[in-house]
Amino acid sequence: MAGTLAGYDPFDALGTVLGVYLALVAIATLVGRPWQYTGGAGVMIVQIVGCVLTFFVGAALLALVYRVGR
Repeated sequence: MAGTLAGYDPFDALGTVLGVYLALVAIATLVGRPWQYTGGAGVMIVQIVGCVLTFFVGAALLALVYRVGR
């Protein structure tokens, strides 16, 4: 395995995996529509905003890993 990852920073791989994971979790949460089981518009808005912010954090992490690596 050391030969496969030779020349790569372990934090690049970790940042990439974490960024993709956060983006996929946010998309899966939005597709699953968890707000249909809550009681109120306020909770629904907070859940949607949380999902969107999670997606942006994952995308920002991917952009950071990509820009620092170049």
